[in-house]
Amino acid sequence: MSLRSALYRASTGFRGLRDRALYPEAPSAGEQWQRVALDRAVDARIAALDPSSCSAVEISGENHAGRPWRKYTSLSFPDFDLCAPLETTEAFDVVICEQVLEHVVDPGAAVANLTLLCEPGGMVIVSTPFLVKIHEIPYYMLDYWRFTPRGLQVLLEGAGLEVETVESWGNRQSVAGNIKGWSAYRRWHSLANEPDVPLQVWAFARRPAD
Repeated sequence: MSLRSALYRASTGFRGLRDRALYPEAPSAGEQWQRVALDRAVDARIAALDPSSCSAVEISGENHAGRPWRKYTSLSFPDFDLCAPLETTEAFDVVICEQVLEHVVDPGAAVANLTLLCEPGGMVIVSTPFLVKIHEIPYYMLDYWRFTPRGLQVLLEGAGLEVETVESWGNRQSVAGNIKGWSAYRRWHSLANEPDVPLQVWAFARRPAD
């Protein structure tokens, strides 16, 4: 091995150790740096709804199952296909769809179904990543789309929803820290928001009352 090759391997190994120390892998989604601002915003919005008085459905996840809902349902792929015609007429006060729209073949059909699952006057909560790596499980969960804040608003309004707010969070440091993996949040990580480099985009919308 040449001296140049040895030095390159040593420097590459050092950078790997440095990156793992700066950006340790998150053991769960709830500990991811990219989700801190998102989770805080969603927590505050759901608390303001008084979950004990609401029925809720969560699409492809159970992150919110532990809240004191009046009624809670989880609908998950592949048993439930968000793009297919709905087989249920049941509707809910709160519809939660986090980190799903990037994985569906037809986001327009998916959002139309979110609207149908929501009671008139009810709340739809949607989040989706933007500046994150492609993430797939072959033959099960493919990665198709990214939405800017404006793009997410247009998508939701196209399904007849009234968008109350669209928010986003990200900064250059967090983008770098999530290129190779899903970095856990640590005290040295910035939570400052740079709107032109969002990692996460989310919206709170309502189905118009009849």
